[in-house]
Order: sequence, then C-alpha cells, then structure tokens
Amino acid sequence: MMNSTYDVRVWHVLTNKNKGGNTYSVRWVTAGKPWRETFKTRALAESFRAELLTAIRKGNAFDPTTGRPVQHAGQRGQSVTWWALMCDYVDHRWDESAPNTRRTIADALASITLCLLPNGTGSLSKLDIRQAVIKWAAHKPRRAGGNVPEEIARAVAWLERNTVPVSALADEAVVLDTLKGISRTLTGKTAAATTIARKRAVLYNVLDYAVSPGRLLPSNPLISVKWKTPKVAEEVSPRRVINPRQAEALLAALEKVSGRLTAFFAVMYYSALRPAEAVDLSIDEIDLPSTDAADEWGWFYLGNSAPAVGADWTGNGKRRESRGLKHRARKAVRPVPIPPPLVAILRNHLARYGVSPDGHLFIGERGGPLSESVYGRAWQKARASALGKSGVASPLAERPYDLRHACVSTWLNAGVPAPQVAEWAGHSVNVLLRVYAKCIAGQDEVARNLIAKALKPPTESD
Repeated sequence: MMNSTYDVRVWHVLTNKNKGGNTYSVRWVTAGKPWRETFKTRALAESFRAELLTAIRKGNAFDPTTGRPVQHAGQRGQSVTWWALMCDYVDHRWDESAPNTRRTIADALASITLCLLPNGTGSLSKLDIRQAVIKWAAHKPRRAGGNVPEEIARAVAWLERNTVPVSALADEAVVLDTLKGISRTLTGKTAAATTIARKRAVLYNVLDYAVSPGRLLPSNPLISVKWKTPKVAEEVSPRRVINPRQAEALLAALEKVSGRLTAFFAVMYYSALRPAEAVDLSIDEIDLPSTDAADEWGWFYLGNSAPAVGADWTGNGKRRESRGLKHRARKAVRPVPIPPPLVAILRNHLARYGVSPDGHLFIGERGGPLSESVYGRAWQKARASALGKSGVASPLAERPYDLRHACVSTWLNAGVPAPQVAEWAGHSVNVLLRVYAKCIAGQDEVARNLIAKALKPPTESD
C-alpha cells in the first residue's frame, strides 16, 4: 500500500449558500482521491487552502489516507497565525455582538497582539500596532471593504507576517507572558482588575474558538495554566451614594442649569434607569396614572437601551444604536415603578417640552440623541451648586450613574425584598447583593442610634 503521494491538486474555495448563512469548502485531490473540508468563514478556508499549497510548493508528501501533508497532519495551528485567527474570530462574533461588545473585543485583541510578537514591534510603535488591530483586524465591515486605510497599511502588512503561529499558544510560557502583558497598561503600570478580567475573557474565548473550527489547538490552554486572576472590586462605595435630601438639592440645581434635563436625571434617581436606558426612553414605555392625585404611581415598561460607543462600532453609522436591555433578550420588557415624585416631574416635562418626532423624551441640543457630553456638563454644574466645594472634592454623586446606585440602595434600605429590587433594576439577585447592597448616606447614624439603644441599660419603666 502506498504510504505517501506527490500527486496533489487543490481547487479554489467553494462558497456554499445556506439558509443559516454561507459556509466555505476547500476541495483537493490526492492520488486521484477527492477530499473536502468545510469552514464557517472564508478566512479559515483560505488559510487552510494556503497551508495545502505551501506544502505542495515545499515538495512535501501527502498522506493518501488522510489527504493531508505528512509532516503537518493534525498540526494546522503551526501555519495559521494569531493575526489570521483574530480576524476570523472577529468575523464570527461581529453580527451577533452589541456595539459596546465589539469595541471591548477590539481593545482586548490589541493588547493581546502586543504580547504575541516573537521579534518585538520592529520599527512600529505600540500605538501603530494597536491602531492596526482596532481599525482593521477587529473591524469586520472595514476589512470586507478591502481597502486598508493608508495610515495603518504598513502596520497591517507587517502584522500579517509577524504574529506567532496559533500553535505557539499551546506553550504555557507563552500564555503566561500574554496574561502578564494584558495586566499592564501601555505605560507599564498595573491595569485595573476589571480591565484585566475583561481582556482575559476575550483571550479565553478566542482560544476556545481555535479549538472548535478546524482544531487549531488540541484544547484551550487557559484551562490548565496556573494564573490568579486579580480580584475585581465591584462594590459600590457608600461615599458615592446620595441621600434623599441631597437628591432633592441636586434636582433643584439641575432645574436652574437645564430644565430639559431635570427629568432625565430624575428617572435614574427615582427608578434606577441606566443612563443608556434614559437616553432611549420613549413615550411608549411610560404609563402614567390617569388622575392627578399626589399619591398615584405609574410604571415604566422598558424595552430599549442606547449606550454611546462610537460610530465605528454601531451598525447604523451613529454614535448610539438602540438595542435590547442589558443582559436580557432583544424583545424583553422590564417593568419598573414610577413613584409619585417622579410622576409629577414627568408630567411637568411632557407639558413643557413634549417629545421628539420619534417619541423620545430626551433629545440633544441639535435634535438628535442626547449625548453624554451634554448631560455630563449639566451634571457637573448642578453638582457644584448643590454640594459645595467639599462635596465636589468627594466621590459623592461623582457620576450620573451614581443616581442609579442611590435608587437601588434606597429600595434595599426601605426593606424591599432583594428579588423584587433585582427585577426592577435589571440584575440578578447575586449581582445586586454583591454590588448594590450598601447603605445610603446618613443611614450609618441611624444604625448607630439603634445599636446604642439596644446596649442602653434597662430602666425601671422598662
């Protein structure tokens, strides 16, 4: 029986049109026997075809029982580079990912790539390499256009040739060096724990992807490598959380700074909306009571969110893209109560300003979506007016998002059961108790008084 052959022919990549999306097949013949391997993306198919052609040019023999080059059988990761894998992973994830997820993946891949250059950065700077990854490798639509922007063309060409083969990532030392690298900023300082955890998660997912389509790696090396992930400090500091009196002062100050934005900040404080949810709030999501009674409650039925991530990462070419709620299915709706004070504020806002032509409550200065720069400036002015110098110098209500923290903390301290608070806030109970279960400002004094009363010796009247 013949053990090897040099009679090999390789055809062009074949596109298979399917209802669930196209797949791509590489077809070749060894000693008259046809072979075919199908891939989810064209990039992987072209990479595999290039591997076969390279083996032919080098004069390598092929195994007629497997159809593969004898010296490369089962070792595809040696010829596929990190750059090719990275591009393919981005193509795999792009369509299903939210704009913010796309940006997060791009940032992580840029940091990881800097760790996978066996000969250093050459004549390129770290910034050149980051830009090439973020603007090209991690951007599916731009690569689909086919024209590399002139300012990154040299870096892209260099990186296509100089990243490690995927097989190198089976080496524990390479993986450990990569983990250490993503734990540092470009200036060499230790990165924030949340940043490290986020980048490690992206690395894990890319390596996991390399295991499944085409077996570039036998297993995910991050599963067995011994490395302690830095602890992520997720707890909200009580120093950030305002009490009801401070909230009233801030809302009064906002009314003087920008009356149009008072209700925007109020929905975060009274109903725990995220800023992205407040920006995308429409009249269809609001159910106000039919009477003007002072004690009537209303309801939000939230279904959309529009975080600001930049036009590069959205599908509509704008800085914001309306999507489903965070951690929920696309058409899921989250009911949240509207307490009487907020009912009054919303009624006043609708009477004075109405809604935009498409039904949104809050709009930008030029009629488009409200930008974080606009409401951020208003927030800082109101904060300076309401909290004074000492308050401004502290972390108290430093960001608009802290209004949401204050709302959730208020609900918890009022005795609302944690599962109910979690449902209203759009969190799991586990996340809620780990992150938000903090006392609001001023509650520590109440707690001390209760303890002092409990420790006080009984009197005769007792």
